Amino acid sequence: QVQLVESGGGLVQPGGSLRLSCAASGSIFSAATVGWYRQAPGKERELVALIFNSGRPNYEDSVKGRFTISRDNVKNTVYLQMNSLKPEDTAVYYCYLDYYVRYWGKGTLVTVSS
Repeated sequence: QVQLVESGGGLVQPGGSLRLSCAASGSIFSAATVGWYRQAPGKERELVALIFNSGRPNYEDSVKGRFTISRDNVKNTVYLQMNSLKPEDTAVYYCYLDYYVRYWGKGTLVTVSS
């Protein structure tokens, strides 16, 4: 069983930055695809970014150029660096790990507001 624990959410002003972290338990992290979804109030959960075990990232169009996903296979941690944040980035951000099955974290709230 894999457990994922997110951290780094909070309140930030428009144009600001946050870095989310997601630490995974177990020994499969380096072989897995990991990433981040988000869910805004009243909206469906959407994929934000993912990174394959090769290190290749993919991004949802609205965050390209602003968000950067990275991974540390020694620390079993995936990061999401979020820059130039906008009010529409406000959401609960969930990390996930795919290795034959999908595991989810419990989420961390990001609020972008002045």
